[in-house]
Amino acid sequence: MTTRFASAKKALALCDVCGFQYKLRELKNLFVKGRDTNIKACPECWSPDHPQLKLGEFPVDDPQAIRNPRPDQSLGPSGDTSSRNIQWGWNLVGLDDPFGLITDNRLVGVGHIGQVTVSIT
Repeated sequence: MTTRFASAKKALALCDVCGFQYKLRELKNLFVKGRDTNIKACPECWSPDHPQLKLGEFPVDDPQAIRNPRPDQSLGPSGDTSSRNIQWGWNLVGLDDPFGLITDNRLVGVGHIGQVTVSIT
């Protein structure tokens, strides 16, 4: 003998979240981490399963180290051995530089004072 159910075209049900009455066909099941919670929610209370809740379900391999790295051997414009020599463009007030981060500054600023003429016709 097979189990038969009514068509539920006009059946009413309560939202398990807010408690308001809706047609049973309008209610949807809530899913958490991909699993059905068997909680029926109305269109206002229902939200799709959020992808961030699935963290840890899938293996993540994100290596940071490089196999057989090679150091930077290029010579800079002044003969230094690093092309990544730090050049600060300002004089940091009150910096004691305990870690030796500031190198000789080879940046040169040039400015001129002139005259601007505006004519309105």
